[in-house]
Amino acid sequence: MKRLKDFSLAFIVLVLISCAPNRTILRANHEKSKSFVFAVWGEGDAAKSAAAWDSIFTKFKNAGITDFFMQASPSELSRLVDITKNKGLKIHGWIMVLNRPNDTIAQQHPDWYAVNRNGQNSLDYRAYVDYYQWLSPFSPGAREYIKSNIRAIAEVKGLASVHLDYVRYCDVILGAALQPKYNIVQNYEMPEYDYDYHPLARKGFEEIFGVDPIKMEHPELSNEWRQYRLNAVTSLVNELSEIAHQNHKRLSAAVFPFPEMSRMMVKQDWSSWKLDLVLPMLYHNFYNQNINWIGFSMEQAVKEVDGRFPIYAGLFIPSLSPEELKEAILISKKANAAGVSFFEMNSLNEEHLKIIKLLDKSFNP
Repeated sequence: MKRLKDFSLAFIVLVLISCAPNRTILRANHEKSKSFVFAVWGEGDAAKSAAAWDSIFTKFKNAGITDFFMQASPSELSRLVDITKNKGLKIHGWIMVLNRPNDTIAQQHPDWYAVNRNGQNSLDYRAYVDYYQWLSPFSPGAREYIKSNIRAIAEVKGLASVHLDYVRYCDVILGAALQPKYNIVQNYEMPEYDYDYHPLARKGFEEIFGVDPIKMEHPELSNEWRQYRLNAVTSLVNELSEIAHQNHKRLSAAVFPFPEMSRMMVKQDWSSWKLDLVLPMLYHNFYNQNINWIGFSMEQAVKEVDGRFPIYAGLFIPSLSPEELKEAILISKKANAAGVSFFEMNSLNEEHLKIIKLLDKSFNP
């Protein structure tokens, strides 16, 4: 009888292990990789030959860079996976999620787009720049379209992750260094940059709280209205996570610097998302900050995430000399980053690569 009980217990344990969420398995796979990862963002180019790509990947691999977050079509991503096969390199499929500039399919559906507090649709009113054309996470049609885009990336065999970008609202507050570029001073949330007052968002909020947010005297001060919008993006990301995991892919995301800052500036609650990897864009020069700010931001992110997924510090190469790059990487590692990622591939010069190679040998002997 005891043997039967032991067998039953062992069987239950085996079933539980086999039914563990994909994320657990995927995270275990991550832990087998280098102790400190060097990554880079880049763009695919279907016109570039396989030999040319092989030369580029070899150059970066020799410097210690192993992960490539590539913005490309599913077919081009598949080609890049084939080119890097058996080279110890990882290709991640980088895709713009809610900001869809010049998307001819989305543009046929004006009701898919986010709306600002002035009632202006993001398809028609482009905040800051013409390529800001934001879909609404409250639009069922937009959500289904986004899912189809993610599914196409997730189905590419051999990808290390589906990498989300622009998975947020339009910047309600720009970085301090960027505001003069647009001749604005944002010391409060201006209506033209405050999204998403999509009709379905307003209707859903009013059904719960009994008030149309656009009729509030100061909707920007309502914690409920802010959280309601945060939750819409979070629920979308978590559905995208299911799609990625169903296709045995990890889900990664490029996000704003640290959770509280992200919630305030772009209504992005990324520490609540079901992710397998996150890359905060710690572009210190955008905020008129020094390099020490990178460490501060990493510390806030690590503290709030509390080990639920690895964090790679995103570094902006055009603002970093080789020596500054070295300092930024060391600061990131000290703040418990699991790696760093560089924006972007074409900005890395030979001196930058020498620094990366030196630190890679030090961190990953």
